[in-house]
Amino acid sequence: MNFPISKRMASFQESVFAELAQIKNSKLSDGIPMIDLSIGSPDLPPPSFITDELAKSSLNPDLYGYSLTGTNEFHSAVCDYYKSNFGVPLDPDSEVLLLMGSQDGLVHLPMVLCDPDDYILVPDPGYTAYAAGAGMAGAQMYSMPLKKENKFLPDLGGIPEEILLKTKLMILNFPGNPVPAMATEEFYLQAICLAKKYNFVIVHDFAYSELYYEHKPLSFLSVEGAMEVGLEMNSLSKSFNMAGCRVAYAAGNNQLITMLAKFKSNLDYGVFLPVQAAASKALRDQSGFLNSLRDIYRTRRDVLVDGLNEIGWNVSKPEGSMFLWAEVPAPYMSKEFAIELINRANVVVTPGNAFGSWGEGYVRIALVQPEKVLKQAVSNIGQSGILKKVLA
Repeated sequence: MNFPISKRMASFQESVFAELAQIKNSKLSDGIPMIDLSIGSPDLPPPSFITDELAKSSLNPDLYGYSLTGTNEFHSAVCDYYKSNFGVPLDPDSEVLLLMGSQDGLVHLPMVLCDPDDYILVPDPGYTAYAAGAGMAGAQMYSMPLKKENKFLPDLGGIPEEILLKTKLMILNFPGNPVPAMATEEFYLQAICLAKKYNFVIVHDFAYSELYYEHKPLSFLSVEGAMEVGLEMNSLSKSFNMAGCRVAYAAGNNQLITMLAKFKSNLDYGVFLPVQAAASKALRDQSGFLNSLRDIYRTRRDVLVDGLNEIGWNVSKPEGSMFLWAEVPAPYMSKEFAIELINRANVVVTPGNAFGSWGEGYVRIALVQPEKVLKQAVSNIGQSGILKKVLA
């Protein structure tokens, strides 16, 4: 049979990710070992206080029913986390919402706020879920270029007024994926002022809030006026290596929380209660685990960046997140260079233009392998001869 596909689904095209995976898998089937630095999935396990809580709670037969919404314990833990880490007071009953991973909220919020032909302002390059959310809502995307000369912050003053008048949502992401930039208070204040003037919502994707190196990133909600115009979404996937648990939250404006909660009540029945218990324990943790995790990523960052610079590929050190945003050596283009790395160095990275047209000229490299493997990746690239074209 020839099954028809909806116009909505037709907007989701097979991406460059699938093409690169096919090349990688072909080499793996030939017995060639590959170093995969393309996927932003933590390779480290959760700390024992999380797995112990999961194991204990999962033995309780009373915790296998529908959870429906976030537990009081989980909502209170989010509030405690924001108060102690960012000085932001939150009401657990009206300003926090449990999510099944932050992508749940990021993809569904546009469907709550936007009608077809409304605009969503998105960072370009940006996380691919932003485009998915716009596609599901039938909304139009307006790209906010992230340029090196602007320290990878959007030029808010460059957005045309005719776009702003039709805008319902702005998405921000600092530290970002794929661009590990950090935002300033001045930038957030400018964004909040714009949102108030043109009556649109800001959602800040804060999934990498705990993966920073020299300076702690600002919570959007800690900036004056943010609670009036927006939400912040955060996940335990990266901070506590709980990616498969699918537990996250939205926090912020109570009206927006209520709207998103109403929408989600028609979609899912909540997160497994033992997972919520473990997440609550994580958010209140004082063990120093996060400092240790940052030390691991900082060492990986330094090993990889220093190594790449030594072999002639000039790469900047990020201040946060689990990625390098590496400028492709001339005369290569992003996809061409990524394919060269797979074929000649057995190293997989993601071309920057997979995240938007302004990502051309870069590749994203994830710090998701141990130091030894990252050193091997540097060695492979150095011995491959790829950079000779550049250094000649």
